[in-house]
Amino acid sequence: MKRARKLPPITDEEEARIQRGIRSDPESPELTESEFAKARLARDVLPPAFFDALPKRRPGQRGPQKAPTKEFVSLRLDRAVVEHFRKDGEGWRARINDALKRLIDAA
Repeated sequence: MKRARKLPPITDEEEARIQRGIRSDPESPELTESEFAKARLARDVLPPAFFDALPKRRPGQRGPQKAPTKEFVSLRLDRAVVEHFRKDGEGWRARINDALKRLIDAA
């Protein structure tokens, strides 16, 4: 799973520039308190068919698989093995899986 990238905090000058940009955009003005008060929930204004068409899973949940799913296992490996695959960065677990599949195919 990828971790969210942490961004450095913005300066007061950057914040002021962003706020000026928001105020100067005629196509997307900031909502007023009275406009927020008029807001309604999507379920109150959209037809049930809209919600029936939405995916039935939560964020982060996997959808139906096109190929057989993998099996989760916990495995202890030598440090040298892990370092070898990790040195190339992201996807090191998949590379271990690919190496093991090649070993099976060669047998």
